Amino acid sequence: MPRTLWTHAGQVLTIAPRGANVERRGAHSSVRPAPRPSCPSAASLRFFCPASEPADKKREGTMTGLRKCLVAAVAAPAAFAAIFATAAAKDDPGKKLDPVTVRYGVLYAGGEYVPAAEGSPNKIMTGQIQVEYFLPKNNTRKLPVVMIHGAWQTGVNFLSTPDGREGWALNFVRQGYPVYVVDQPARGRSTYHPATNGPLSGSDTGAAQSRFTAPEKFEGNWPQAKKHTQWPGTGLMGDKAFDQFFASQVENAGNGEALTTAAVADLLDRIGPAIIMTHSQSGAYTWPIADARPKLVKGILAVEPSGPPVDGGKVWGVSTTPLTYTPVVSDPSELQFEEVPATNPNLLPCKRQKRPARKLVNLQKIPTLIITGEASYHAQYDQCTARYLEQAGVPVDFIRLEKIGINGNGHMMMLEKNSADIAAFMMMWAGQNVR
Repeated sequence: MPRTLWTHAGQVLTIAPRGANVERRGAHSSVRPAPRPSCPSAASLRFFCPASEPADKKREGTMTGLRKCLVAAVAAPAAFAAIFATAAAKDDPGKKLDPVTVRYGVLYAGGEYVPAAEGSPNKIMTGQIQVEYFLPKNNTRKLPVVMIHGAWQTGVNFLSTPDGREGWALNFVRQGYPVYVVDQPARGRSTYHPATNGPLSGSDTGAAQSRFTAPEKFEGNWPQAKKHTQWPGTGLMGDKAFDQFFASQVENAGNGEALTTAAVADLLDRIGPAIIMTHSQSGAYTWPIADARPKLVKGILAVEPSGPPVDGGKVWGVSTTPLTYTPVVSDPSELQFEEVPATNPNLLPCKRQKRPARKLVNLQKIPTLIITGEASYHAQYDQCTARYLEQAGVPVDFIRLEKIGINGNGHMMMLEKNSADIAAFMMMWAGQNVR
């Protein structure tokens, strides 16, 4: 019998014993992939183009990879109620779910030895990432998912919600995906060294409440903030769910993009091909990771990736670190940008390359999904990231969640009341688009 490993979010996890009938593929378990989920019928799902902009494939709310199977039909909310019935059950923190058997473990990837002090023969290791993995016994998916958190966060974001429901890691595991949950370098359980990682910078309750958990309650926020409804609780200090969330907040160290890119590249070298899921700050790391390992990154799930393009030191367009363009770019000053005015007062203007645009050659064969919450501050500009990538030849599907009937989400959507619905949509997209 498998032995009980731990209890998490009210869910007992078990670990497969040695000798269990689990094949090995790289560093994660694998069995025959299950048949891909059948495409929803024409009467089961509807995707809307935003009323504010032309309804063509260049615009937000439309998709390229899914167009062949997700077609206009009935209203999306009713469709999601039927398609995602299982996900909805997981949104109830009091719902008792069946145990799931996994092979569980922890590994470290990346990092290098450097002198412990100037002139010292002794060494320290810096730049490594701690990775927690869950390899389901019923592994019905060919590819694992690597989950990388954003600023002020750790991999805890993907393990459990503040009100005690299963997080995205277990949502994916339940559907047969091996999952690897990363703590960025110098964050969480990945070692921090002041001498190599530099000073730390953190958040406070004001920023957390106004930006993440209760933006609808603060004057002067972005226009979409008033639509926020999905945080579990008041979103304010003293509320149990907020207190749990804020207790998990940590400080950021510097040079995260280069360090995380190198460490995740090393992780991919060890586990083999995978789907990369990034959120917020780590969204800017998505593109250099895929650029560094284009044969190992088989799909990208970018949840409100850091943006908009060019701003915030993104001198390589969507990244602060070098990317491979064709024609070749040896210095970021060779990239020429122009601003495109917004067509809606609730949106920000976008920056794109001046034509003819260079192509991100290593990303051109990687199916990419960008999702954005209805009430998030990213609702103002994530379309800019999608358009920049599309112009650079990346096959990208940009989805505003409200256009598919998932309403009221803020930036920390993996922690919100309908988080399982969002996970279910991403898994459906991956099943149809990632090979």
